[in-house]
Amino acid sequence: MRKRSEEEQKLVDKAFQYLPGGTLGNTTRKQEEAFFIARGKGSRVWDVSGNEYIDYLLGSGPEFLGHAHPEIIAAVKNALEEGFTFFHTNEACIKLAEELIKAVPCAEQVRFVSSGTEADMQALRIARAFRKRDKILKFEGGYHGTSDYGWVSITHTDTPEYPHAAIPESAGIPQAVLDLLLVAPYNDLETTAAIIEKHHDELAAVIVEPVQRIIPPLPGFLEGLRDITARRRVPLIFDEVVTGFRMAYGGAQEYFHVVPDMATYGKVIGGGMPLAAVAGREEIMSVCNPFKKEKGDFVSMVGTLSGNPVAVAAGLAALEIVKRPGTYERVHATGRKLMDALKDAFNRVGIPVQVSGVEICFDVYFTDQPVRNHRDGLKADRTMLAKYNQALLNRGILKGGQKYYIGACHTDEDVQRTIEVFQEVAEELKG
Repeated sequence: MRKRSEEEQKLVDKAFQYLPGGTLGNTTRKQEEAFFIARGKGSRVWDVSGNEYIDYLLGSGPEFLGHAHPEIIAAVKNALEEGFTFFHTNEACIKLAEELIKAVPCAEQVRFVSSGTEADMQALRIARAFRKRDKILKFEGGYHGTSDYGWVSITHTDTPEYPHAAIPESAGIPQAVLDLLLVAPYNDLETTAAIIEKHHDELAAVIVEPVQRIIPPLPGFLEGLRDITARRRVPLIFDEVVTGFRMAYGGAQEYFHVVPDMATYGKVIGGGMPLAAVAGREEIMSVCNPFKKEKGDFVSMVGTLSGNPVAVAAGLAALEIVKRPGTYERVHATGRKLMDALKDAFNRVGIPVQVSGVEICFDVYFTDQPVRNHRDGLKADRTMLAKYNQALLNRGILKGGQKYYIGACHTDEDVQRTIEVFQEVAEELKG
């Protein structure tokens, strides 16, 4: 069990005084359970009380190469010597744009922003301007940031008929925006195709996570989605904020051999710094070009820190490291070993589970039924999941609520200890 120092207790008290709920909003814990990360190195992090964790949260994904990677630190230090930000196009961002276009099958032009939420928000705006339509089709359970268009129909437990209007995940989202969203079932190509056929003339775009949280696409789903959107000339957007430069150097597009019209990127491309991007076909991205569009057609993308040279330097260093031979083979092998061990640990004690996802991001559903979409996942035992997560944390394994991020930083020692913990936790939950 983790121990809390007097110093950390004081910080907890201050956090709950100065921050709503004592949190930045990313993670939520009761006051008696809260803890704060003090530092990280490689695959490990330490809280203020000195407790050590094997980190499968990885900053919610950006630290694919591990915390405080020395080559990224060196690149950032060099960039800092030249200035923090300029609100102007700089040499480093041009180099990174060139690298993204070389790597990403759909990318002919790129715009940089500072977060995945911004990237998804801007991609949808670009699509609406290009298509001169307002409606967006998204998939139930899919996460596309916290904008009004993205922060909908992710965790709800209602089950209206498809397509249904979006259900807000937050107060403050206007009904007018919700009315412009159609929600379809992930991995159900027949239903999705019927929705697109019926509403194609209203749609600005279809946006999808190629791997929706930890649910992989069924064979033919992405291919069929690409076919129907191309046939109806509806832009298809891959949200690759998670999968980009993580599944493969060319992301999910390379891995699944399906090329959308646009894609969004974040996390890995910033090397741990705030950086994200929208990439796509020049024909679509040209709405951002002030020299090519008439007034009323132009999408203005302004961000004080967008493409700032410090974040871009970190991103360039990160991509240089991840494309080295063997990186992806090692990460996929690590993920597969852990997925198999997780399944084996619960099978051994007779607790029914589904280990869902792909090697780079996965977790367990406590159910004996296959999980192919959001509604299947809702049938799993959430109480057991909470006990499982707490048991892992007590043994020094830090992860998201329902996701392990596997990084190039995870070592054989990390894997062995994690497998031991899987076995211990399975025995504990068996009761």
